[in-house]
Amino acid sequence: MSQAADSGLIHTFFNADIVRQTTPMVLEAVGQTIVVGVLVIVAGILLGTALATWRFHTQSRVLRALIVGYVDVLRAMPPLVILILVYFALPYVNISIGSVLATFLCLSVILSAFIEECVWSGIMTLPKGQMEAARSTGMSWWQSMRHVILPQALRLSLPQITNRCIAAIKNTALGSVIGFAEILGSAQAASSDYANPTPLTLCAILYIGLIYPLVLASRYLEHRAGIR
Repeated sequence: MSQAADSGLIHTFFNADIVRQTTPMVLEAVGQTIVVGVLVIVAGILLGTALATWRFHTQSRVLRALIVGYVDVLRAMPPLVILILVYFALPYVNISIGSVLATFLCLSVILSAFIEECVWSGIMTLPKGQMEAARSTGMSWWQSMRHVILPQALRLSLPQITNRCIAAIKNTALGSVIGFAEILGSAQAASSDYANPTPLTLCAILYIGLIYPLVLASRYLEHRAGIR
């Protein structure tokens, strides 16, 4: 009975014949997932850092309220809901975008909201005299921000930033709902074609292989930042 159960498990989730037939299809999606994931991380970090900088610099309560509202709303809403709303609602106002672009835009703005809060907390952690000390050396406000404040704030918030970046890469799987052919979407299609969930097992292995090095790299960066 145990041998039969083991055989059924292997046939259902670790079928070598199906792995051999579906691997090329699933691997084609790895490149798209990596490209979109990297672009999301770059755009999210740049936009989030810019928002935190503007929030720190501006004296306008309205602008600060808008930034805080942007961050709070995007952090509160499920990414899948935002993705579906953007992809399916925009055509009603004569704006139509593809699934790849929709996935990139939605995940980028969501990541930027979390990055803004991470960087803002890092800035607020620094002693208030840091900016005055930098300005006293003759630096402009932007030079002080670039060379003194932001490097320290980013170092302090590095653990949170790396965690959010890893989550952003995993969130690319949500794009399969709107037709983005990333790893999970391709694995689901292959699983349906062959009526076997083995491609989903392959998908899990690929995600581990893709994300685990990032986890190790983030730990290394956090360790180096802690030493410094």
